[in-house]
Amino acid sequence: MSHAPTLYLTQGSGNNIKPVLVANQLGIACNHIYLDVLAGETQSPQYLTINPQGAVPFMVLPDGTGLSESNAIAWYLAEGSRLMPDSALTRAQAVRWMTFEQTALEPNISPVRFFTHIVPELGEDQKDMIPVWRDRGNAALALLDAHLQNHDFITDYGYSVADIAVFGYTHLADEGGFRLADYTGVSAWIERVKNQPGYSDINTLLTGENLDLAA
Repeated sequence: MSHAPTLYLTQGSGNNIKPVLVANQLGIACNHIYLDVLAGETQSPQYLTINPQGAVPFMVLPDGTGLSESNAIAWYLAEGSRLMPDSALTRAQAVRWMTFEQTALEPNISPVRFFTHIVPELGEDQKDMIPVWRDRGNAALALLDAHLQNHDFITDYGYSVADIAVFGYTHLADEGGFRLADYTGVSAWIERVKNQPGYSDINTLLTGENLDLAA
């Protein structure tokens, strides 16, 4: 039996890259089990017994404890490492921007990318919402850009789990028709994240191949 955490994942997801990138940059071994969201595998009876929310990513620790939500999993994996901000203030800054990511960036960038890039054949049913999501997403990117015009990384600590969380869907925004080149602070920050040791891109990290580590 493996003593590594098991991550339930899907390919191509900005949320799913977060815990995998943290683990990769810290050298944490994790088992990977991939589910096809479009095929309904996250709603199967088997998976719902593991995670009743029917969502990915989801982590199961060796003792059987489960943990959901991409930012929470990333935070857990980063605990006690160089990716965890080291003061009350910088940890609060991290929480602030990770909350912003989940309430202003991801909810708008993700659906536009999904319905225009991943499954454009389904986009017709969302034609009224796509411009709404795009406007809201651009407003969120503008706020992030204003912050990053004067900061190299998300918090005053430097590169951290907060950068990985915000990076998740932000770096994929072009695939949803957002013009990241218009946001020079964000664009420069994305390149800084990509230059961090242990960085790999989403297709390399989320291979779709199940990884089962030996005990």
